[in-house]
Amino acid sequence: MKVFDILKQKALSCEQSIVFPEGNDLRALEAVCRLKSERMVNPILLGDVDEITKLAQQNNLNLTDIRIINPLTYNQIDEMVDALVKRRNGKNTAQEAAEMLKHGSYFGTMLVYLHKAAGMVSGAAHSTADTVRPALQIIKTLPGMSRVSGAMIMERETEKYIFSDCAINIDPDAQTLAEIAYQSYLTAKMIGLDPKVAMLSFSTKGSAKGPMIDKVIQATKIVHETHPEVKIDGELQFDAAFVANVAAKKAPNSEVAGKANVFVFPELQSGNIGYKIAQRLGNFTAVGPVLQGLAAPINDLSRGCSANDVYLAGILTAVQAIEAKK
Repeated sequence: MKVFDILKQKALSCEQSIVFPEGNDLRALEAVCRLKSERMVNPILLGDVDEITKLAQQNNLNLTDIRIINPLTYNQIDEMVDALVKRRNGKNTAQEAAEMLKHGSYFGTMLVYLHKAAGMVSGAAHSTADTVRPALQIIKTLPGMSRVSGAMIMERETEKYIFSDCAINIDPDAQTLAEIAYQSYLTAKMIGLDPKVAMLSFSTKGSAKGPMIDKVIQATKIVHETHPEVKIDGELQFDAAFVANVAAKKAPNSEVAGKANVFVFPELQSGNIGYKIAQRLGNFTAVGPVLQGLAAPINDLSRGCSANDVYLAGILTAVQAIEAKK
């Protein structure tokens, strides 16, 4: 079963309130109307009601039962300002917080923080920084986590894999790499995989030496100690992680080598290059980046995204919200 067939089944089980700050973007509007009509998501649009209504009418879109909030006229803004000042621990004044909340990403993030929405999808008209910065300042990370990471779900026919980190951490240390591994394990479970996590390197089980390898070995050890339920091994070269007969020679005692479906790259450069090679030369579909490690689900879009990309991100975010409540 394809990744989004699995996610759609989960999303249908419990309509989550997901906020879309870019309500006057036609791509977001089309996606939201589709999500609502299919009962995948209970969407909240941000923006001027008249502008959004006019855009919907011009494009024959049905806004029935879709909630629209204008951050500039929100009747509970004082409560939100106070909550933001408190959350920022005095780093922003009330006046500064009020200005911040005029921006859709901050306002939407605060709706999530105040449990008025279960998650947020943004980025069709804003940069990644505009989406991620409010999330890190307000939502912050899961307990026990100090970093957010970005995973790609790689899919080709019946094959499904997780590649990470491909989007956020440029040169993670061992602790961060361990967190990325555990976050990726959770993402793999969400899409129906039995996670087997390979900590990738240019070395397999001591075939080379050096600080880059030591980092991977230490990260693997941290996960073993903190999350013993995770099937994980490293350091492994990609062929040893993926190909059974290579694994039999290079890592014969590993329960992961030759069977891995979650691949944690040692730094961002190799992760980003790796997923693009699989996408372009291997004809894999790359879904993401899925933001991992936040205390509540917030996902970023490319500014070149399609309405279908927004639709899929909405489903993914809803399922993350459902999984977070388990």
